[in-house]
Amino acid sequence: MKTKMCRYCYKPIRDRDELVTASSWFRIRPFHYRCFELVEQDMRTIAGTWTPVNGRAGMGTVIVMVLLSIWMLTTTTLGAIGDLIGVLALYPVLLRVVSFLIFERPLPKYIENKRNDHY
Repeated sequence: MKTKMCRYCYKPIRDRDELVTASSWFRIRPFHYRCFELVEQDMRTIAGTWTPVNGRAGMGTVIVMVLLSIWMLTTTTLGAIGDLIGVLALYPVLLRVVSFLIFERPLPKYIENKRNDHY
């Protein structure tokens, strides 16, 4: 199994419990949850923010965007503009699927008795 490396401290991420995947401008990067907090403190501009893809906030976004996409693509609301909005609403869903397949699936869910040696 190939280990995933944190993009902030460049140490391996051992399980899903310490993984936060974040996106910014068509990029998805893995971080430790503590490193992600440091990244958020470092990046305070709107253009350079990293938004979490996994976790409660990411899943909430995915659910809302799936509902919006289904509504816009299956009804005639706003016509062709509605179809375009429906397709664009699928972007966070695609990010979540890619994040799961590339970063989360290869990692174990939780490792018992792990040492906290990466900080």
